[in-house]
Amino acid sequence: MSDTSGNQSREWNYHPDLPLQDPSIFKWPPSPSFLARWFARNWLTLSERVMMVIVATIAWLTLYPSLETAQSFAFGWIFQTWAVNMGLMIIVAGGLHWYFYMRKGQGQTLKFDRRDQAKGNRLWSFSNQVHDNMFWSLGSGVAQLTAFQVVAMWLMANDYVPTLTFASNPIWFLLALLLLPIWSAFHFYWAHRLLHVPFIYKKVHSLHHRNVNIGPWSGLSMHPIEHFIYLTSLCIHWIVASHPVHLIFHVIYQGPGAAMTHTGYEDLLIKDKRSLALGTFYHQLHHRYYECNYGNQEMPWDRWFGTFHDGSDEATTTTRARKKKMHA
Repeated sequence: MSDTSGNQSREWNYHPDLPLQDPSIFKWPPSPSFLARWFARNWLTLSERVMMVIVATIAWLTLYPSLETAQSFAFGWIFQTWAVNMGLMIIVAGGLHWYFYMRKGQGQTLKFDRRDQAKGNRLWSFSNQVHDNMFWSLGSGVAQLTAFQVVAMWLMANDYVPTLTFASNPIWFLLALLLLPIWSAFHFYWAHRLLHVPFIYKKVHSLHHRNVNIGPWSGLSMHPIEHFIYLTSLCIHWIVASHPVHLIFHVIYQGPGAAMTHTGYEDLLIKDKRSLALGTFYHQLHHRYYECNYGNQEMPWDRWFGTFHDGSDEATTTTRARKKKMHA
């Protein structure tokens, strides 16, 4: 049975052991045993990534329109793509919210923040954090996610961009699945740094950061300009050879996947065992202290550029000083 007791403090209901260690696959010198464990954990078990690939494959075969249909822009197949994306977002974000915050299926176990989702606060549209987050996620979020996907499918259908199949290039087909989350992490760090430029933060990114206490619906709750910047990660399919399964995996990773990483819990427990990785304390620290941990744990950028918060009191002091200087 996995240890779920964790640690509590004045600031947190739960946090992992601190200071946070370096789990980056790019740390130097490289450790073959660490890389082997990372690969096995992420790709040789029923991890969140493997589940997304399975869902992407099934969705491509049964739910999304074919490439032949996508050769010209038409309302029917575009609406079908939007409807599938809307359904996936509601199932994932809505399902997680129902289980963790309505059914209270895990109580406070492995929950970072003690508080529940906010109600009766005029900071939020509709005076309700969940309703506000749903509005932005299902409105601008799903619409722009679909728009990027539709353009990519149209480009693939008309051979305007390189495509591949498993039969034609099995090595790159599999390797692309491994590399897409790494590309997404690289893109996310630099897009996120842009969003924290004070003027852009005030006008755009602050909407997402109202979610200090995050929940599943807050993952894709963003200003429309931020949605556009965030989702330009999908433009990689306009350049590099890929297959619709790669595109859909990437769409799920950027959309419903954001709901998973913003659940507010570290893991999903099944029979008291950690069965599915969800949020990370690394990103939870970003939502609490803002000017730190802009990326994620797989990329070393925060450590290289001095914006890493390891959860210690010293790191909090440094981060608050950086924030005060940036927003002076």
